Amino acid sequence: MEENMNSKATVIKNVNILTMNQNKDIIENGMVIYKDDKIVYVGCEKEFDEDVNLIDGEDAILMPGMINCHTHASMVPFRSLADDYKDRLKRYLFPLEQKLVDKELTYIGAKYAVSEMLLGGVTTFCDMYYFEDEVAKAAKELNMRGIVCETIVDFPSPDSEKPYGGIDYAKDFIKKWKDDGLIIPGVAPHAIYTNSDESLKSAYNLSKKYNIPFTMHVAEMDYEVSMCKEKYNLTPVGYLDKLGILDHNFISAHTILVDDEDINILRKKNVKVSHNISANSKGAKGVCPILKMKENGIDIGLGTDGPMSSNTLDIISQMSQVGKIHKLFNNDRTLLPSDEIVEMATMGGARVLGLDKIVGSIEVGKKADLVLIETKSVNMQPIYDYYATIVYSSNPSNVHTVIVDGKIVVRNKELVSGDFSKIRKDLLGLKDKVNKLAKNL
Repeated sequence: MEENMNSKATVIKNVNILTMNQNKDIIENGMVIYKDDKIVYVGCEKEFDEDVNLIDGEDAILMPGMINCHTHASMVPFRSLADDYKDRLKRYLFPLEQKLVDKELTYIGAKYAVSEMLLGGVTTFCDMYYFEDEVAKAAKELNMRGIVCETIVDFPSPDSEKPYGGIDYAKDFIKKWKDDGLIIPGVAPHAIYTNSDESLKSAYNLSKKYNIPFTMHVAEMDYEVSMCKEKYNLTPVGYLDKLGILDHNFISAHTILVDDEDINILRKKNVKVSHNISANSKGAKGVCPILKMKENGIDIGLGTDGPMSSNTLDIISQMSQVGKIHKLFNNDRTLLPSDEIVEMATMGGARVLGLDKIVGSIEVGKKADLVLIETKSVNMQPIYDYYATIVYSSNPSNVHTVIVDGKIVVRNKELVSGDFSKIRKDLLGLKDKVNKLAKNL
């Protein structure tokens, strides 16, 4: 697959296109043309002006860029620490972050995490962490699309000396990034058990004022459910609904411990859900009832959670686990056909993040966020079903070319929008400091 890029239109030919449009049209031996950042042609191969940039897909699968609906990108320096630790969040992660997380670590971690996502075919991510200005800066430098949300907690955090300081940070952060082409700022109260009624309402007011995403962990922990029952005689979803902060901008991460009434509330309020199967299974939290949610018309996308929770940031590996675990959990192998899983990874994720008008499918007028999955590797043949091949046969190493906003960011399986050798060196430069402190926790 060779290309020669400049400001001309770009033709991608000899590809099998998973459009992920409303009809889920598949175009074999197809062609996509984009100019600047927009797709201008999708269809069968045709004659074209020779004065273009040409990418020969060599019978690859061309699909929309994948979307990671929930992660904590800058947590990557802590990957593989305390994987089997009980109550890791409160006893291990929070203390570790308090002592180690600063602007430098956040930026270095984000730069590496964004590189990893791009190399795995993820073109858009939704992040929740501290010093989100550094995350936004890293994503922008590597030309990745991001929903970047500042964390709010009820204790002094790495980027604030006072409880709920994330609200003030978010105010400045939102103003700085609200008109950017790639970065959309948002607010992220960490969870019910780390926020007050007042802080949740303040975050919601910011979301409403600027019409930006509001995301938080919901119904993930058993002690969260117990606390809501004891204090309010409500479920976590019921409590949030009573506060009046659920709406179309609300991205509910995890959402495992919910009942039928909760699902009905989510539907009525048009709340979106990020399904994080790998982190939830590894943490033994449970399985989000996405089948019931889908039946109720709730938009669902896929997320990895932080790289300390799932140890990965790509969506390809999530797809396989979603299919297998839900089939096993429900004792029914016919559930969640592969095309539905690919939809959650692409168009479903776009709907969750409110970006479905511009990304998530390969259609004329949409942004050129595209991924070429090569089919020459040993694990990719034979192909009878393109969707099943993506979900159950492929892995991140099959991602050959990635385009975000019309710019090639991964070519021939290598990052080209940044110097990955330096990015990796910077990350590993944190290892001794992290390891020394981690051993004393």
